[in-house]
Amino acid sequence: MPSYPTLSRSRPGPRRRSLLAGTAGAVLLTGCSDAGSGDGRSADAERLRARAARDSSALLRRYDAVIAAHAPLSARLRPLREEVARHAKAFADGGLKPAPAASERAAGPPVPGDRKDALRLLATAERELARRRGKQLLDAPGELARLLASVAAAGAAHAYLLTEKGAEGNGEGDDK
Repeated sequence: MPSYPTLSRSRPGPRRRSLLAGTAGAVLLTGCSDAGSGDGRSADAERLRARAARDSSALLRRYDAVIAAHAPLSARLRPLREEVARHAKAFADGGLKPAPAASERAAGPPVPGDRKDALRLLATAERELARRRGKQLLDAPGELARLLASVAAAGAAHAYLLTEKGAEGNGEGDDK
């Protein structure tokens, strides 16, 4: 009788969990495809894109106001601010140019006098906008949905970095 090699528990190649995770990711990406949406340039999509551009521009003005009011925070906030500026440009470049709302044309938003409160204000704004974008991407066509998802994830990361927990490692959490 021939002897067959025994199979070891550790097989070469991807594990079942890896395959399942990859499949789940593929399903999610497929759900965000442009299938059935034409070129993704519907009037609803353009309004959503313009709204996203306005929201990012408003968040950018909030960063500018905090940096102006609390100059010592500028080194910490500038990289986040630059990323928000790229988000606003990405949304504006892909569709209608955002028109500032009447309330946005006025002076910058109010900024708390305490640095920690100013950071909490930015973190709250980032978190709320990330949540709203997470909901909006469900109704967006493919490419816009992917952009909304990416920017929502970045906003959630910004919110974390702006909180005291996110600031613990950089020595800037206690400055006043």
